[in-house]
Parts: sequence; C-alpha cells; structure tokens
Amino acid sequence: MRLLLGSGGFRTEERQALLIEQTRQLFQGVSRVIFLPYAIKDHDGYVAAMKQRGFDAGIELVGLHTFPDPIRAVEEAEAISVGGGNTFRLTADLHRLGLLEPIRRRVREGVPYMGVSAGTNVACPTMQTTNDMPITSPASFQTLGLVPFQINAHYYTGQVHVKTDTGYHEHFGETRDDRIREFHEMNSRPVVGLWEGGMLRVEGDAIQLLGASARVFHPGREPVDVQPPAELSAYLT
Repeated sequence: MRLLLGSGGFRTEERQALLIEQTRQLFQGVSRVIFLPYAIKDHDGYVAAMKQRGFDAGIELVGLHTFPDPIRAVEEAEAISVGGGNTFRLTADLHRLGLLEPIRRRVREGVPYMGVSAGTNVACPTMQTTNDMPITSPASFQTLGLVPFQINAHYYTGQVHVKTDTGYHEHFGETRDDRIREFHEMNSRPVVGLWEGGMLRVEGDAIQLLGASARVFHPGREPVDVQPPAELSAYLT
C-alpha cells in the first residue's frame, strides 16, 4: 500500500510546500484524483478551496459526490484523497454509501491513498481517536483499517491555556494524553499522536514520519516521542 496521512495544520508556507511535494510524489503518474469531501457540508466549496490553495498539487481533483455511482467511481479511481472536517460526518457517509470495502480493496490493490485530519482518522481501524464532536451517528465506528494502529490527529502535549485580556489562563480540561490513556483503558491498539504539520508516508511495511514530531502510545507503557524523518514501524510493535 501507498499512503500519505497528514495531521492537519498546513497553514504556514513551509508546511504547505512539504505537503504539496509529498502529494506530488504519492500521486506521481496519476492524471486524476478522486476526492472525498464528505467531512464538510459544502462539498463543491471544499473541492474549490482545495484547488484554490494549491493542495491539488497540479493534478486534476474531482469530487466523488459528483459521480452518479460513487462505488463505481472508486473502483475505477487512479488515486483517492479524503479531506478533513468532522470524522463522525465522514464515517457516517462512508457507511451510508457503502464505500468502506471498495476503498479498502482498491488501496490494497495499490491505488495511492491520501488523508488529512478526518481522512487520516478513517484510515485507521476505527475512528475512536478522533477529537471531533459527534454531530451524527455513524452505523459503526469501524473504518478502513489501512494501517493497524490508531492516529490522533492535531495532537499536542501538555495542558491547554486560554488567552484572555488579562493573559493566559489554564483551562484544566483533559489533555490529549489523558484522552489517549482513556482509550487504552478499553482498547489495546497503539496510538500515534501526530503533531500539526506532521505526516506519515506509508510504503508497504515502511512508515516514515515527516514534517513534525509524533508521540507513540501503548497501553501500560510510557509514551515515546519520535522526531522526523524516523521510521515508525519499530515503535509500533
């Protein structure tokens, strides 16, 4: 399999340039990418924004919502890209449209897959390490399972502080590490906390960390911080 899984936060010129470069490498030789905009309500606007910001990397980007038969479009796709937004909305539509198995099969056959944020969450076995609000109820939390571990996109370490007119004040809510610890009280899969601007480039069994650091969590162990361009496979066993 060939995957590019991004955390999000591609707001700086440096991060955008790296994302576009990696996108071009992943989709080399591809003439058209099928884009799944289902994590956001405005599908046409999402596709237009991707093109306007250059995240199409100069390759034709076509929204899957424009096809009368989305399953057939996936089965004939040269490449697949899944955008960010709300993971509950995205997962619900993947189940409703019957897209999970066709996408899973095509990617395992060698079709390159790119995900960012929610699109990265659904590449995992389940969507259970998302940060999003459950605005709808998917038929199941089960997702594509393209990788055998979970990812927490937009990860950060430490306590949140809120900026007000009088300075920064501690929020006292649960940290991301707290949330992942709770996940491991009920689940055993490792979790990769992927910082903003970070990406995982998957080629077969190789998993390379790019762009930003990551923290790898296992139940019952201390988490391990990893810096790019590390190979992550050894940290996930």
